[in-house]
Amino acid sequence: QRIEKIEKLHNVKFLWKPFSVRQIMIEMENVPFTPPPKKNKSDYMWRDIERRAKFYGFKAKVPAPYPLSQFDLANKIAVLGMNQKWGIDYVKTTYKKWFQEGFEPAVEPNLSEILNMIGQNAKEIITKANSSEINDLYLKQTELAKSKKIFGSPSFIFEKELFWGDDRLEDVIKWINK
Repeated sequence: QRIEKIEKLHNVKFLWKPFSVRQIMIEMENVPFTPPPKKNKSDYMWRDIERRAKFYGFKAKVPAPYPLSQFDLANKIAVLGMNQKWGIDYVKTTYKKWFQEGFEPAVEPNLSEILNMIGQNAKEIITKANSSEINDLYLKQTELAKSKKIFGSPSFIFEKELFWGDDRLEDVIKWINK
């Protein structure tokens, strides 16, 4: 939610490339928020989201729906949106409704409501997001993420330096300005 403010403040531009972090995490056998024996870690991660949200000035409604039933569709819509210049609004609105209101991304009626809120026709967008062109781009961006050794989201890369996690957004700016 704060990336655009950081861009303006520091005169930088981030290039958004949605990918399947789920595929990468499954391949790494690293699936978060799983039930016991990882209960302590799962409880910590949800609490950490609550704390971080408070630091950023909003209340997170946790646990948020997870895992997502339409994970790939949500990301393919983001891929399409980035190509059509409305993707950032889609991602920001989706995350707000997900983590502040508890509505799962890419399921109805939430999906249509989000797309309508940002001025998009839900039926048309879903059809385009499921096209082979967008699917191929989604897979290509996932392979690109793997080649860059990305293992989580959000990740930021400047030159060959990888920064992972929303708390590293400011660190990448410090690195750029070093």
